[in-house]
Amino acid sequence: MNSLATKKRVHRALKSKQGLFQSADTGTIFLDEIGELPLELQAKLLRVLQEKEVRPVGSNQRVKVDVRIIAATNRDLEAAYKTGTFRKDLTFRLNVVTVHVPALRERRSDIPLLVNWFCERYAPGADLRVTNAAMKALMNYDWPATCVNLKTALSEPSLSAMERSLT
Repeated sequence: MNSLATKKRVHRALKSKQGLFQSADTGTIFLDEIGELPLELQAKLLRVLQEKEVRPVGSNQRVKVDVRIIAATNRDLEAAYKTGTFRKDLTFRLNVVTVHVPALRERRSDIPLLVNWFCERYAPGADLRVTNAAMKALMNYDWPATCVNLKTALSEPSLSAMERSLT
C-alpha cells in the first residue's frame, strides 16, 4: 500500500470519528476524576466550556457543541487551585452545583442496599445471600471512599467465584 493511500485512509477515519464532546452534543458528558486533569488539558476544557466549540483531531474547523458537564473528583479543587495544580477559572466554571457524597464509612446504612444491588448486578439470578457475619464485616469495615471499594470487593469475578452465600 502506498503512502498516499494510507494518508487518505487515516484522514477518512479521523474525519468520520466524533470525539466525546461531539458525541454528547445536546446531552451530558461525565468527566470522572477531573481533579487529576493536567493543567494543559484544563486550559483546553475551559476553552470548550467558554466557546462551546471543539476542533476535532485532524481538522482545521471548529464544531459547535452544546453539552452539560457532570464532573467528579475526590480532590478538594479549591485547595488545588490555591496550590496551583488546578485552574481557578475552571473550578468556578465547573462548580455550578456541588453534590457532596460522603465516604461509605459515614453512611453505613447504605451498605446493605448497595451489597444487594451489586450482587444482583454482577450475579443476576444467582440467588446470592449475604450471611449476617459477612454483612457485619462489611458494615464494620472502614471504607476509604464512596462505594467504589465495595463495588470492587463485590465485582463480577469475586461473585462468580463465590458460592451461593457470601460469608
